[in-house]
This record gives sequence, C-alpha cells and structure tokens, in this order.
Amino acid sequence: MFRLAAKSATFKPDVAFRGAQRSISVQSLLHGSPDARKAGEIEIQQHSRLVARGKYVHGFEVHQVKPDSIDEYKAAAERYYAGIKDDPRLHVKLTGSWETLVGNQDTFVHILEYENYAGYDKTVGLIRNSEHAKSYKALLPYVTSRSAQLAQEFAFFPTAPPHAQGGVFELRSYQLKPGTLLEWENTWRRGIEARRKFVAPVGAWFSQIGRLHQVHHMWQYPSLEARKETREMAWQIDGWAETVSKTAQLAKFMDSFILLPLPYSPLK
Repeated sequence: MFRLAAKSATFKPDVAFRGAQRSISVQSLLHGSPDARKAGEIEIQQHSRLVARGKYVHGFEVHQVKPDSIDEYKAAAERYYAGIKDDPRLHVKLTGSWETLVGNQDTFVHILEYENYAGYDKTVGLIRNSEHAKSYKALLPYVTSRSAQLAQEFAFFPTAPPHAQGGVFELRSYQLKPGTLLEWENTWRRGIEARRKFVAPVGAWFSQIGRLHQVHHMWQYPSLEARKETREMAWQIDGWAETVSKTAQLAKFMDSFILLPLPYSPLK
C-alpha cells in the first residue's frame, strides 16, 4: 500500500539504491554549493505553500495484518483509533479507517488529521504518556508490517467532513517523478471539474514526510458498477482525457485500491 512497507509491495532495494545514486548525482550538479542547495530547499518549500491548503497535516498509517488475526486486529484497532478520536485532550481527528477489498490483501488504512505539525507533535507526546499507548501496543501482535506517512491537502481539494453515505471508497496513489508536483497539481486542478460533475471527492493529499513525491486522492461510490459508469461519463467531458494523459506522463507508477470503511470510521 502506497509502495511503503507492505510485504506485497514491489519495492526493489537495488533499484531504489541506483535511483538514489542518480538523484544524489543530479542534486550535486544542480545544487552543488551551499547557496544552491539552500535555494533548492526553498523552491521545494515554496511549491508546498503554493499547492497546500496548509491548515492540517494528515497522517497515513497502513498496517499489514496476519490473515488469521483479522478479527482480533479489528477489535484492537477500534479500541485505539476510536479512543484517540474521542479524547478531547488530543489535537487529532480520525478522518477514516478502512479495510482493503481490492489491492494488497489483509491491509488496513487509517487517516488521521492533525492541527498542522504543532498538533502532530503535541498529539504524539500526549499519546506516548497515556493509556492510548497501551491500546496501540495491544494491536501490534496481529500486524506483520507498518508504514506511516505525513501529507498535506491540496488547496483546491479539502478533505470531506464525516458522513455515512455507504458504498465503497477508492484510494488512488501516484508516485510522481521528482520535481513535477507543481505541474501535476496545475494540470489536475484544471481537469478535475470533469469528475466533480458526477461524484464528490473525498480528499487529495501530497506527501511531505515518509515516501516523498507521492500523491493520493480518494473517491466514494455506491458500488463498483457506479464507479465504472461515473468514470465513463467523465471521459465524455472535454478536457478530462487531456488531464489524464498529461498527469500520467508525470507519474512513475500508479495504484488503485478499493476500500471498505470500518464501523467506527467517521467517513463511511
């Protein structure tokens, strides 16, 4: 899931190492001096400010679970995530919790909303010294791997508030070529109205800590048949085909996951 740490991901260390070497070489050429490196860092920060809503930080927590421990995990995860959701001391909200229906099997996705990085820091500190830490440790025996990522919302695509509409969720993840985030956002923002005509988006985020240069967006449909029909209608709108073509050229690979909300999920 998200090409982070799930066992079923196709991550290849040797390929990643060679890619890292190439990236380091390019960085050395483009940002060799301290002043140039500082300018490059400023440019990345400016891109984030340009595309981000900036109000919240979203944490993506993905758990790969032992196939024979799914029910035990669900019960333990509810105690932990519902517990922090309902704790007024914490600077966090639970956006949603889901189980993967199509995609990496036995995988659960939890999205948390923090009051920016200051809220994240405070929440982590409070959880570490509370009963919630025990609840989190209680779910670990059922987990085979974990991954975490911090992301921000795109300014034009705020996360939907809690609701219960039923159906399935689709989480689409894109690994972008480094340096293409701003171009991807500009292209996608212009074309996304073709999709909005037929379905309300749930949210869209870009990574800032964890696996970088990743974009995620989420949609909700009454069924997979409704998803098929909605996507076919979007292709009939001028501009959508061009949007898909241009954004595909900026991505190294793409994934689509169909998710089912867990009973305590605020989005379901």
